[in-house]
Amino acid sequence: MSARTYADFTTQATFEIKKCDVFKLDEGPATQVVLTRDEGLQYYRTMQTMRRMELKADQLYKQKIIRGFCHLYDGQEACAVGIEASINLSDHLITAYRAHGYTYTRGGTVKEIMAELTGRRGGIAKGKGGSMHMYCKHFYGGNGIVGAQGQIFETYNMAALWKLPVIFICENNRYGMGTSVERAAASTDYFKRGEFIPGLRVDGMDVLCVREATRFAADHCRSGKGPILMELQTYRYHGHSMSDPGVSYRTREEIQEVRSKSDPISMLKDRMLSNNMASVEELKEIDVEVRKEIEDAAQFATTDPEPPLEELCNHIFCDMPSLEVRGTNPWAKLKSVS
Repeated sequence: MSARTYADFTTQATFEIKKCDVFKLDEGPATQVVLTRDEGLQYYRTMQTMRRMELKADQLYKQKIIRGFCHLYDGQEACAVGIEASINLSDHLITAYRAHGYTYTRGGTVKEIMAELTGRRGGIAKGKGGSMHMYCKHFYGGNGIVGAQGQIFETYNMAALWKLPVIFICENNRYGMGTSVERAAASTDYFKRGEFIPGLRVDGMDVLCVREATRFAADHCRSGKGPILMELQTYRYHGHSMSDPGVSYRTREEIQEVRSKSDPISMLKDRMLSNNMASVEELKEIDVEVRKEIEDAAQFATTDPEPPLEELCNHIFCDMPSLEVRGTNPWAKLKSVS
């Protein structure tokens, strides 16, 4: 930044974004949107942090420092960042088990997330939740039971009957575990699955598309029109989980093509550079800062102590007197403290 001052940069620019497909709506989100320099830098830093955090998690898992289930979010960063850009932290958010990115955008720190992945006392769930069970205020993260999400159709019905202000979001990353959507679904128009609920199909690789669609959906809900469904067309670079190499049901060439043509971070970076909203050097500085934050968090996550056994059953209930919990046999008793 020494060679150029902030006055040299464009403070905001207007972009044309991809039009959303709509269902049971007379109009859709705007296709001409404004991005400020500050917003762009914030989105870039957040997506890079999420990307680097997931790549570090991959590394720690392969070193057997992270154990158990671990589902990575790299490739889908524009979904979480775009959604958060158009809702409030006081809004309630529930997600499935690919939850590390949302834990970060909801207010969790990289240190807390990494320490949770390694099962340490300083983790965001005190080391007892792991990859699939992370929580922040107004964030009910990591529903790890796939079947539980099958109740969605009953939920659609109730939300429509009661005109609830709910945005239902399908992050369609093109594969359900190892099965492509084309092989699994007779109709891949997931944004129409609400049937009696309006829907949007959105380019989930473009943070600006997701931001504008979410803004439209939030306005719809807050104005008393009831629920709305968004399908974000996105892509995960890793396999379903760390136990899935991700290349037995798709080719490496397919993954590389998405990386080269549709990567959400590269797309935002190119927009900012081509419109004089940032310099290459400035973005590199952010990359360096992000890498250091991730390395510091990984160091903490591998040196912080594990939670002691006597804390195993704590926090089962909220604001209740301490109680005894049965252990692995009827004679083993553990204490639970709220």
